[in-house]
Amino acid sequence: MNETVSIIVPVYNAERFLRHTMDSVRAQTYTDWELLLVDDCSTDGSAQLIEEYAREKGDSRIRLISQPSNLGAAKARNRGVEEAQGRYIAYLDADDLWESVKLEHQLAFLQKEEAAFTFTGYEFADENGVGLGKIVRVPKTLEYREALKNTTIFTTTVMFDTEKIPKELLSMPQIRSEDTALWWRILRSGYTAYGLDENLARYRRTGGTLSSNKLIAIQRIWNLYRKAEGMNRIQSAWNFCFWAFRAVYRRI
Repeated sequence: MNETVSIIVPVYNAERFLRHTMDSVRAQTYTDWELLLVDDCSTDGSAQLIEEYAREKGDSRIRLISQPSNLGAAKARNRGVEEAQGRYIAYLDADDLWESVKLEHQLAFLQKEEAAFTFTGYEFADENGVGLGKIVRVPKTLEYREALKNTTIFTTTVMFDTEKIPKELLSMPQIRSEDTALWWRILRSGYTAYGLDENLARYRRTGGTLSSNKLIAIQRIWNLYRKAEGMNRIQSAWNFCFWAFRAVYRRI
């Protein structure tokens, strides 16, 4: 049985973070993985660094995939899903880090729960990847209506079983906050997301990330309610109030 985890990393001008991120993958105690780094026409040395790193480590599990033009993170992740050869799909952002037992513990949890969709806890980190001590706890399960009010699912912690969720359903839409839109679509299709309440990843907070701009984050979540989910203003406002409370609480 194919037990390989395909790790998908969208890359765009992430040269200063990539080595540390790839090191965290190579340090995994679970070793049956492939690392698919999808370069979205970076203008720095990201692609060259990936190739040099793979040669330096002599690690054939690391693959550089080059996009023909700059198409955005959603299409980069979708390309990775298309190219993936493993049964399991895991996402990792180019500037984030995993604890060494992340894959081992999450895969064991997924198999124990017989789940199709899992996510884990994580810790906020500074620009150097050093944990700040603020750990985000996650619920044991999330279904669609609950997820609309609680966007605690962090992309870098997600793992899917493609024997239970078809790859076609994993295609991220072309919309801001495409990851959250994907989680909602999967849950709306009848799946349950299972949360492993263990700190297994570090979310590196840098000044240049979209999520660092609170106004943009508010606009994005409102747009998801109104356009992606087709909610009226009252439904959107109801869910937004819960989202705002939890979003603030996670960062206190």
